[in-house]
Amino acid sequence: MVAASWPGVDPEWSRDIEVASTSDADRPGTVRRWHLLDNGAQLSRRGLVPAGTLLCVHGNPTWSYLWRTLLAAGSDPARPWRVVAVDQLDMGYSERTGTFRRLAHRINDLGDLTDALGLDGPVVTVGHDWGGVISLGWALAHPQQLAGVVLTNTAVHQPAGSEIPPALRLALHPAVHKWGTTTSDAFLRVTHSLAHPPLPAEIRDAYMAPYRGADRRAGVGNFVADIPADASHPSFPTLTGVAEGLRGLKVPALMLWGPRDPIFSDRYLKDLINRLPHAEVHRFEGAGHLVAEDRDIATPVFQWLAGNVDGNEGESTKPVTTPAGGQQQDAAQPAPAEFRPLWHPLQQQASGPAGADTAVVEMAPNGTAARSLSWRQLDRNILDLAAGLREAGVESGSRVSLMVPPGVDLTVALYACLRLGAVVVVADAGLGTRGLSRAVKGATPDVLIGIDKALAAASLLGWPGRRISVRDLPAARRRILGVETSLDTLARSGAGGGPGHSADMVDPDAPAAVLFTSGSTGPAKGVLYTHRKLAAMRDTVAETFGIRPGARLVAGFAPFALLGPALGAVSVTPAMDVTAPRTLTASALADAAAAIDATVVFASPAALRNVLATQDGLSSAGHKALERVELLLSAGAPVPEPLLADVQRLLPRASLHTPYGMTEALPVTDISLEQIQAADADAAAGTSAGADAVAGAGNGVCVGRPVHGARVGIVPLAADGTATGADLGTEAGITGEILVCAPHVKEAYDRLWLVQRESASLPGWHRTGDVGHFDAAGRLWVEGRLAHVVTAPGGVVTPVGAEQAIERLEGVRLAAITGVGPAGTQAVVAVVETSPPARKAGPAEPHLAGRVRKAALEAGVNVSAVLVVPAQPTDIRHNAKIDRPRLSRWASRVLAGGRPGKP
Repeated sequence: MVAASWPGVDPEWSRDIEVASTSDADRPGTVRRWHLLDNGAQLSRRGLVPAGTLLCVHGNPTWSYLWRTLLAAGSDPARPWRVVAVDQLDMGYSERTGTFRRLAHRINDLGDLTDALGLDGPVVTVGHDWGGVISLGWALAHPQQLAGVVLTNTAVHQPAGSEIPPALRLALHPAVHKWGTTTSDAFLRVTHSLAHPPLPAEIRDAYMAPYRGADRRAGVGNFVADIPADASHPSFPTLTGVAEGLRGLKVPALMLWGPRDPIFSDRYLKDLINRLPHAEVHRFEGAGHLVAEDRDIATPVFQWLAGNVDGNEGESTKPVTTPAGGQQQDAAQPAPAEFRPLWHPLQQQASGPAGADTAVVEMAPNGTAARSLSWRQLDRNILDLAAGLREAGVESGSRVSLMVPPGVDLTVALYACLRLGAVVVVADAGLGTRGLSRAVKGATPDVLIGIDKALAAASLLGWPGRRISVRDLPAARRRILGVETSLDTLARSGAGGGPGHSADMVDPDAPAAVLFTSGSTGPAKGVLYTHRKLAAMRDTVAETFGIRPGARLVAGFAPFALLGPALGAVSVTPAMDVTAPRTLTASALADAAAAIDATVVFASPAALRNVLATQDGLSSAGHKALERVELLLSAGAPVPEPLLADVQRLLPRASLHTPYGMTEALPVTDISLEQIQAADADAAAGTSAGADAVAGAGNGVCVGRPVHGARVGIVPLAADGTATGADLGTEAGITGEILVCAPHVKEAYDRLWLVQRESASLPGWHRTGDVGHFDAAGRLWVEGRLAHVVTAPGGVVTPVGAEQAIERLEGVRLAAITGVGPAGTQAVVAVVETSPPARKAGPAEPHLAGRVRKAALEAGVNVSAVLVVPAQPTDIRHNAKIDRPRLSRWASRVLAGGRPGKP
């Protein structure tokens, strides 16, 4: 044993201790030798008093080396913690006892060790794999010392009727077990291969070191053999005792999870959350079983300790300057309005004079109205389905994933679930198969309601949840898809019953929905809304845009269709591929508008582009239907003024608005076409005259002023392109991260504790991740994403202003500004999509490059290189948000002399 050869380990941490065993696995009086990594003596030598002790327990087939980053972090003089990472008996460098030690023995062994160490509180247990169960067993047996628990990829319960993971089944098979776990080192190598990215050779060698030779691996095999595969196993009662004991554990808890784990999948995380509902949870997308190797877990663990155990939040105590000019820590929240559930306007419409009027329309591919429901029918169908779902076991808090296209069925299912108090999970197909699968697995729904295509994907991709089809299916088809019942059947069974959960019983602050972001800046994030937050969103939209009951809405963007009934508005989704907004045609939009005599249209910029491109196919009746539209809303990405001007000619009576917002806060600001033109005029005047009167105008997209009930502030950018300060203001011309405070801002990110913590680092405010500034007239201008800021030698460069200037050039359809090279010295690169499209990607021809450089320079940006692409890489949902990091990687390759290929 040579501690100096273990990368990342201070040799001073390594120690042995003799412990008197009280386990009935040993003879009375037996003394066992344990190996530990323990920074306690080091802290004492330095005169540091630890805030507490982390008791870290590894699983199989790792050892205390797994926790080396926690030991290093706990040795920080700024916030010292003693970290005791044990090698369990027969594992790591601890004694090989020659006895078979079951789960109960190992929990007892750990207690013997902590008694020998004289370990007193506060103690926070940290566990992984089967070390998670053992650490929890110790925690339940030592409530006086326990201050918290941290869990990483583990399990305490095997769901009834389901088999243990295939990898463990294989390891337990009599023909494989001894050879795979003891005779050979196959079990270790397979486990190490689960790291993402792969472990460096020296780290892998350190993990292998204690297990060289079959005589050193008996504990590995015995650990596998002690897995309780069913209720007959000797360790099953102990495991059950730990699992049930968790329900009464009230200490702070943190779960850090790698979802790419073929052993402890998200279903085990879901079980742990059900047992410890107060726990903070963070799923590291892309990480797997060895999450402590795949990601930095030390930082979140010690941040969590600071806020939950040692009483020191560790955050800056510098006062926050609010947009109102006052000094305060929290954003002043207005008194909450009287709570009216999301479906309240729907109920009012159903019970009032408009009850027999059309409420929701579903379009057929040929442009005709295929189905419709009146307000009264819609309300009755919702109540019937809610009653049927309740009888089927869907209850308050159940998560229900809705995989149904916009229309009558989705509307009824959504509001039925909300009436029950169930949490609807809305991850639309616009995320793409991979993104959608990742989102559904992460949300771990209890029930999945879907059309055939979604149910087939669920079976193929292993999505969790009981399956419910929309329509009744033949028996054979039901068996193939694993379908229990259908919405039709449930509605029939619930016909005439009550709602199953009356409106006045809904907890306004209970979870209501998990809505997923577009995934345009990384894996789509689940955004948790409570019933109060959803109702506030409805009220904000109604007040900002004057949408009142009786309005008639065409929703060219699927999620917006779900808000129509909540506004008391007649709603219809055009015949289009809702997973691809750019498929909306002018004829389809006009047909939908004609079907309900529409007054309001919502469509993304990509959809509007295609509407304009296909307007020659409009009939006279189609033109007349669009001419009756009074309000157009377009959001999801910057909407250029020339595009809006063209749309205005198609919808001459409509007031065109481009609200700015995000899944976490929709909307934040609003602006009309006329206001955009006025802002652009101010910007042009300021550019030519240098006038202070229009200071801060230009450089970006003007998105107007905060909507009803919202406040917006700016945290200035630092020289390195970050915005980590606490000075929040509205001064003109200061570029920084945009923050918003409003009643309708999301409750939290779902199972993303770290992301939520960062987004709410200024209490009461949501960090949007967008960059912008206010002008002298109090209008907000968006300059891009914080993650897309280029740190050039002359200072930070935000992308949108220069992109807008380049896109005004003839022959340029879309432009993107990105950086290439090391931070602080990045070269600014412009990537343009031309019209007509370039035949292949690569450097731009000199004439185009010169025009692009000149346009960018007039916007204040010095472009070093210009490249062209046949088509910009955009997000799946909006077809409009350009993937700048992807372009940066591609541009780096091209400028280094590599083959251009496809970005």
